[in-house]
Amino acid sequence: MQIVILKDAKEVAAYGADIFAAQLIHNPQSVLGLATGSTPVALYQDLIARNRNAEVSFKNVRTFNLDEYLGLTGSHRQSYRHFMNEQLFNHIDIDKHNTHVPQGDAPDPFVACDDYEQAIASAGGIDLQLLGIGRNGHIGFNEPSSGLTSRTRIKTLTKATIEDNARFFSADEFQPYLSITMGIGTILDARKVVLLATGENKADAIRATVEGPLSAACPASALQLHRNAVIVIDEAAASKLADIEFYKHIEAQNQKLLKRLGK
Repeated sequence: MQIVILKDAKEVAAYGADIFAAQLIHNPQSVLGLATGSTPVALYQDLIARNRNAEVSFKNVRTFNLDEYLGLTGSHRQSYRHFMNEQLFNHIDIDKHNTHVPQGDAPDPFVACDDYEQAIASAGGIDLQLLGIGRNGHIGFNEPSSGLTSRTRIKTLTKATIEDNARFFSADEFQPYLSITMGIGTILDARKVVLLATGENKADAIRATVEGPLSAACPASALQLHRNAVIVIDEAAASKLADIEFYKHIEAQNQKLLKRLGK
């Protein structure tokens, strides 16, 4: 893992946006894995600005989102399809036919899971996958106890996740307790993974991800197995790591090496 500790959420978003912009410049036909939630919003706003300034283009990009609530149509205001349209797709030069979100209202969700997995494979796999992390260490909707080699499937949300997401639903509105999510094995297949986390409420999950044992109890710990995983966090999210200065030292040395190599 590459651990990048930055001052605040603004710096985390900018660092993440730099990674995505570099990917798009290197390969304008990239396949991107995208995430929802509050953490990626600032990154998406940065990419929208770069797109408007003609710094990057999404014309030939294909995207696959991590997950979707089971039972919601794509037009539902709480669906992740709606979120992605509002937060990113409506504001960039992407062909929406090339944007993929699991079908929450699929007639047969089990078939939809298999189809989604096949669509990722047919696209050649994901070049760069964006992740957030839940307080309990979940990535996508892979809750604790998720298999570390799991594929796209239906998952029951934990009480903690339901409570965390309740703020997005009104009191009289149906809140799903099931989802379709990429599996941990699917995520690990991505050529590069970037996980963003900010705030002290993510500190326990980050400590378990980076320093804890590889365990289904913390699904994000599976990223320890990935050859190119970048964990980008602010100081608050890093606050419970055992040796913050050591991680900062490693990253500083990495950056010196890359500069010397002209990368």
